[in-house]
Amino acid sequence: MGNWRDGRGTLTVGAGTESGAEVRVGPEIGLEIAASYGARRRGLLGRDGIDGALLITPCGSVHTFRMRFAIDVAYLDRELTVLDVHTLRPGRLPLPRWRARHVLEAEAGAMAGWGLRVGTRVGVRTAG
Repeated sequence: MGNWRDGRGTLTVGAGTESGAEVRVGPEIGLEIAASYGARRRGLLGRDGIDGALLITPCGSVHTFRMRFAIDVAYLDRELTVLDVHTLRPGRLPLPRWRARHVLEAEAGAMAGWGLRVGTRVGVRTAG
């Protein structure tokens, strides 16, 4: 997935391949993709929540200044494998993750419900 564009898609938790065929292990979640400078900068600011998740790409760090709600943040590497997962309250600035190439954001508690944890691989299917 080299050319990312702003838009919508589907996130699959626990995605992988077996004998060349894609295998879906976990739930499918509605996904917004923020790839342009403006969309990445805006992120979840000004919102009261999100249904599903937001993928910010490319991205290695985030903040929650001026956020209205707590979020789960998953840092992903180039292969969309989870490097780290944290829950952040508004007004926080966590350390950047140097190997991260993408960041996944969702409402606090959502990622645990999806079974998303360090080492999990996710799949992204874009709409269109």
